[in-house]
Amino acid sequence: MTHTLTRLRSISSLRLARIQSATFAALRRTEAREARDIQVPGFLVLMGVLVGFRLLNVYPWNEYVFDLHAYWITREGVSYANEHAGPAGAYLYSPAFAQAISPLTSLPLPLFAGLWTALIAGLLLWLTGRNVFVVAMLPPVLLSIVQGQLDLVYAAVAVVGLRWPAAWAIPLLTKVTPGIGIVWFLVRREWRSLAIAVGATLAVVAVSFALDPGAWVSWLSFVYRAEFPRDPTLVYVDVPLHVRAPLALAVIVWGARTNRPWTIPVAMTLAMPILWFNSPTILVALLAPLASRRSWRTLSRREAALA
Repeated sequence: MTHTLTRLRSISSLRLARIQSATFAALRRTEAREARDIQVPGFLVLMGVLVGFRLLNVYPWNEYVFDLHAYWITREGVSYANEHAGPAGAYLYSPAFAQAISPLTSLPLPLFAGLWTALIAGLLLWLTGRNVFVVAMLPPVLLSIVQGQLDLVYAAVAVVGLRWPAAWAIPLLTKVTPGIGIVWFLVRREWRSLAIAVGATLAVVAVSFALDPGAWVSWLSFVYRAEFPRDPTLVYVDVPLHVRAPLALAVIVWGARTNRPWTIPVAMTLAMPILWFNSPTILVALLAPLASRRSWRTLSRREAALA
């Protein structure tokens, strides 16, 4: 009898422990879910404030030190004669990008800055979903948004570029070297996708060159003499591109051969002309709900079947 009672107590204690463990686990899941649920509203409020500051032209949120100001000022024309990497307000991308955004740059600066910030914020929300606030608070990501940089655009290209190869024209016609992603198609012999990526880029170049051949000559001269920033106060990784580029190439070749599309944003980051403090923002592509490893593999196989 005593043995039976002891056994019953042991069973009851075990069941109670299991119930408590399950309860605590459920509470933790609920708390985690609630924390994720408030991230999107919190992010929207934060970005709403930043967009509002820019729309109202509140100092210093539209000043020349921000990259988005450099984009906007292309409305007055582009010149690369005296430009070099580093100085605030320098426009260093191809004439094609300036021409493509000309409908936006024709707007007053506050409206352009507000719309551009909303676009970048929207990309981050799309890429990260309910984790958006935590990701936005990462210093490189926050700096990229505030500056109006193209890092999140590149992250989006890394996500959609396997399905829509023409998207690679964006990095190829801005910072050039992050367009290393098209090597994926070359290694995997996905000739159709490679032709679309290269063809779309060349088509844009042809139209842009016809509109302003002088700007293209000036930009190509600038690219040829590209150099590291001269300002020692700037924050960047002091490893030149000719050292990082072979590593980036090795990463994407390995990824293409072993069907690991997540290597694309990694290679793009390594291949940046200058690895700035905000450049790792491109790696946000690794967190994209629509760019999970499974989704990427599905897309790559689909493209391979069509190639």
